[in-house]
Amino acid sequence: MQKKINEVVILGTGGTIAGQASAAGDNVGYMAGQITAADLLREVPALAGQALSVEQVAQCDSKDMDHAIWQTLAQRVAHHVARPEVSGIVITHGTDTLEETAWFLQRVLAPIKPVVLTAAMRPATALHRDGPQNLLDAVAVARSSEPQLAGVLAVVAGTIHSAQAVSKRHPYRVDAFSSGDTGVLGWVEEGAVRLARPGLLADETAPLGLAFIERPVADWPWVAVVTSHAGADASSVRALVGAGVRGIVVAGSGNGTVHRQLQTALHEAQIAGVRVWRCSRCGEGAVVGQPAGALASAGALSPVKARIALMLALMAQN
Repeated sequence: MQKKINEVVILGTGGTIAGQASAAGDNVGYMAGQITAADLLREVPALAGQALSVEQVAQCDSKDMDHAIWQTLAQRVAHHVARPEVSGIVITHGTDTLEETAWFLQRVLAPIKPVVLTAAMRPATALHRDGPQNLLDAVAVARSSEPQLAGVLAVVAGTIHSAQAVSKRHPYRVDAFSSGDTGVLGWVEEGAVRLARPGLLADETAPLGLAFIERPVADWPWVAVVTSHAGADASSVRALVGAGVRGIVVAGSGNGTVHRQLQTALHEAQIAGVRVWRCSRCGEGAVVGQPAGALASAGALSPVKARIALMLALMAQN
């Protein structure tokens, strides 16, 4: 059989985009991950006849995404990126942890082709579902030859985001994702890609490689996220340390500030050998500066992405 040229591989993982509800007007009471990625493709007539292949990697609600799926997904992405006839990959995913999966894949693989995560805020049974358009846009980006779009991306609501900057900012709207003050990479308009900053270099971060994550997921270091807030106390941190946590990311208020009770416990955790990073719980911006005595800063990373970065950093030590 002759190989397809400019092929796009669709990797399905479930999510709301594959969800179903008993009534078309119900955009909340649905079950995620009910139909396959192949079913999703059949709902987009504009993709008929295009060079596409489909593989179902998982079928889950992305709130339940786990490290085992990440491991398999990274392996399948690496396999297809290495195929010369493949121009790019699209991953259908749930919205709740899309930003986490995107950042994990970017740090592990730093692919030289577009790897595009797409999703939907409304199930496949909705009156005004957003999944089919998002999938169509994602395929257009996956076929792009723009060097700025190499790497892991997210395409939702007509916008293109980098894995590092993207985050879910709204629990319900179809335009729930943002790249904060970094800004989007571009837009998809009627199937055409328009870049926000033509000539922007792709992320040059070197990939960690698949061998880095091939150890059993049970052996991956445990890194937890705690949040600083009014009335915070030390008990949660001390409980985590007692249970054997290897790393803690604290989502600080404002510019990464941490409640004094929590800060005391976090410094104790460091003395006990636990790695501690701080970031901001704010939706935009980055932690600026490093005051004397402050916990190590995770910079512009969100708490969940800082958790991934710290987990991978701890893995590199072993």
